[in-house]
Amino acid sequence: MKQHLYILFFVFSTVLIGQNDSYYEIYPKFEECKNETDQALKLCFNNKIYNTLFTTFKIPQEITDLNYKGSVHIMFEVDKEGAFNVVYVDAAYTSLKDEAKRVFSEFPKIEPATYNGNASYKQFSIKLLIPLQDQSQPVNVVDNLSEEQQKEKKINELTVLEQKAKQEFDSVKKATKPYKGNAYKSQINIPFSHENYSRFDRSLNLIGTNNHTAAKPYRYEMVADYYDFNVLNDSLKKSTNTWSGRKLWNEHLVQLQGPDYWFTVDPVLDLQVGKDTDADFSYTYNNTRGVYIQGGLGKKFSFSASVFESQGRFAQYFNQYAESLKAFGPDPAIIPGRGIAKRFKTDAYDYPVAEGYLSYSPAKFLNVQFGHGKNFIGDGYRSLFQSDVASPHPYLKLNTKFWNIQYTNTWTWLRDVRPEVTEDGAFLTKYIANHYLSWNVNKRLNVGLFESVIWANTNDRGFDVNYLNPVIFYRAIEFETGQDAGNAIVGASAKYKINDNINIYSQFVLDEFSLNDIKAGNKSWKNKFGYQLGVKYYNAFKVKDLMLQFEYNQVRPYTYSHNTVVLNYAHNNQPMAHLWGANFREAILIARYNYKRWLGEAKLVGGIRGLDYNNGTDNFSYGGNVYQDYDDRPFDSGVEIGQGIKTTTINASAQIGYLVNPASNLKAFVNVNYRNFNPESETLSAFNNSTVWFNFGVRADLFNWYSDF
Repeated sequence: MKQHLYILFFVFSTVLIGQNDSYYEIYPKFEECKNETDQALKLCFNNKIYNTLFTTFKIPQEITDLNYKGSVHIMFEVDKEGAFNVVYVDAAYTSLKDEAKRVFSEFPKIEPATYNGNASYKQFSIKLLIPLQDQSQPVNVVDNLSEEQQKEKKINELTVLEQKAKQEFDSVKKATKPYKGNAYKSQINIPFSHENYSRFDRSLNLIGTNNHTAAKPYRYEMVADYYDFNVLNDSLKKSTNTWSGRKLWNEHLVQLQGPDYWFTVDPVLDLQVGKDTDADFSYTYNNTRGVYIQGGLGKKFSFSASVFESQGRFAQYFNQYAESLKAFGPDPAIIPGRGIAKRFKTDAYDYPVAEGYLSYSPAKFLNVQFGHGKNFIGDGYRSLFQSDVASPHPYLKLNTKFWNIQYTNTWTWLRDVRPEVTEDGAFLTKYIANHYLSWNVNKRLNVGLFESVIWANTNDRGFDVNYLNPVIFYRAIEFETGQDAGNAIVGASAKYKINDNINIYSQFVLDEFSLNDIKAGNKSWKNKFGYQLGVKYYNAFKVKDLMLQFEYNQVRPYTYSHNTVVLNYAHNNQPMAHLWGANFREAILIARYNYKRWLGEAKLVGGIRGLDYNNGTDNFSYGGNVYQDYDDRPFDSGVEIGQGIKTTTINASAQIGYLVNPASNLKAFVNVNYRNFNPESETLSAFNNSTVWFNFGVRADLFNWYSDF
């Protein structure tokens, strides 16, 4: 027989997430009720629930056959998305419970309830009488709270501000969105490795671009106008449906984004195993674990931090060089480019490293960074101005760009770690202030001017505020504070774009010179200068993404050194410019190729160097070691590159790699390096060496590793 529905519809509202009944609450809205308000809206909502139940609820046949009389209690909610969900059903028979759930599963999604304009949950309860009967009276809305419960509700009623506060956490959670590569348009530095930068070097050097490519590392916001990292990552993305697959091949381990913030977290690995044919130990290795954090707050502020914990044993020549850099104290070595190392086991090293910085762009033309890391000035593989071959150090950097000009100011805090300059076991602090002005003269030609001064914390001098002025000539300040108070170096650079695929670049650095001696042609020691010439060829021989690079570097003896030895251009027993210091000629040939995730590199470095004897009989400085006093020279004229122990050096390497994860720049690689070090005469520190070093592993490519000493 035809049955009708008789419902006693008791409605109560229970606030689940930051809500309570008040003047600011609005009921859920069916489509038919959108124009109703207040009590009319509640009545419309109740009637719609009643009518839907009346037409869709079917009494199971087994219940009808039993002539059952009773009720079904249903608690349901309308969530913040407007969907109906059954919270609880109480009935004597499972079939009645199932029918109630079926009915509500077919309810349409509606406009959710709101509180103070924010979508919110709302709960209701219904008592359904069985058997079903005709209902001729209007539906009554009855508060399902007892008098005692209503009193308690009144006591606990929240103010508007308290109600808003209870929604705060969910508002933040709701605002969190999928990460969409926010770093690629931020003030974050692009981790500086030559291989990594080669991928977008051509895009930055097209004729007509008004960017400046010497001061490194670049910020993503600088490169974003010329190269789209999101497009690159999309093209490299691997298809995977699992969380672990996405994190391994495509994404940061942790990535979070909101309306005014973002951050990412990645593990850092540098796990290598190799063999040095000249070593008396069985194998080489490096075991680095760490974490790399990047983030941004708002559109103008970004930050980055990385921590590395490492143990390693390298090729024999690498270990010997590291131990030759030893600082004052018990620690046996300084790992080149990384930092002071403790002894690990009997023949390896433990060297922790931490880097990080804050980056703030208060205006479009200005960026300010304060951090602990490295900087580089130049377009080549080497730099004669400021390089990244030394250990990380504190720095403050201002980068200003306007019109066709970019002006970079860098102040660095360095350490002299030699025993003879320590005081009470503390390393000596020294400072370098650099200016670099880059000017795009036209669409093809760029010229740059460089100025640097080094001073030390001697006689309680501390940091000299004279050098904080970013628009002053340091040479004038040096004369004002005393000629022996600092060591000034100047330089100039140029780059010319022959076409979109070929450019030539150069640097000239001048430490000191005597015009009269130059005219006399007597090769005076006073003429301390060096220069660089290089060329880059992109898409070489019409092969896409093949880059060839040739570079020649030459620095005369005694450049970067000083008669006040703490004023040398160096840090942690490592040069701040070229890896070889001074007194050398060097030629470099590099080929790099990228295809999708695959990469290849071949490099040949050859040169002539002049080393000191340091044999007890001849302790003169021949101008190669920047830590030596140039007053200890053997002669004043006839000074030539290669004087001292003339040494021929060849470093050749080849590497094949695979980019495992573009987001974290994790790479798997196989590398082979050949080194031949051939001095004309041998000493305890300079002896003939020829070796091949095989290496393979995985590493996050976040910085340059140099092994071509």
